[in-house]
Amino acid sequence: MATTGTPEPDDNKRPNISAGQVKELRDRTGAPMMDCKQALTEAKGDVEQAIVLLRKRGASVAQKKATRVTSEGSVAHYIHAGGKIGVLVEVNCESDFVARTDDFKELVHDIAMHIAASDPKFIRKEDVTPEAFEREKDIYRAQAAATGKPANVVEKIVEGKMAKFYEEVCLYEQPFIKEQTQSISQLITTKIGKLGENISVRRFARFKVGDVGETIAISKPEQKAE
Repeated sequence: MATTGTPEPDDNKRPNISAGQVKELRDRTGAPMMDCKQALTEAKGDVEQAIVLLRKRGASVAQKKATRVTSEGSVAHYIHAGGKIGVLVEVNCESDFVARTDDFKELVHDIAMHIAASDPKFIRKEDVTPEAFEREKDIYRAQAAATGKPANVVEKIVEGKMAKFYEEVCLYEQPFIKEQTQSISQLITTKIGKLGENISVRRFARFKVGDVGETIAISKPEQKAE
């Protein structure tokens, strides 16, 4: 029987994305349903790759909005460990409309819960005081020098330990307790991409029964857009 031609391989055929895959991606990222479906389509159904695509897009949106003024937002509290640890946190956005959304409220709650569990001392790297920075650097340098390694090796060791120091004490650098594969900064970036507004943590206070004093962190003022 004669044929009209040999069909060409359809390598670019759109993958069959299931509702379950979309739901899984949305649950893990909080991104809108259509964005999840588009990312899964581009990733050919690979959920992990789709997460990477969504994060990249969120980062791009966040970078564009980074200098926009955040004068709205909300204050939330979180009480942990049977009333032994308490946190107050202020998270800012651009409009009252976004501040009242469930997505923003969820973010603020998650950040307060994270602070209670992880006990950061600063919000961003830029907020680390020169005194705290130099104190830690001197300690790490003395520890590395005590091993007898050459000066250039000592400095590389110190650089590595300072990067770890930021991850331990800066809220934005810490791995999110509910999703260790992303940092708090990445969590906020994802929400910026979804909600379309700049979002930032302004300040927080953490109290623990029995501790002398409390942790109070205030971020440096953001630069206003011209």
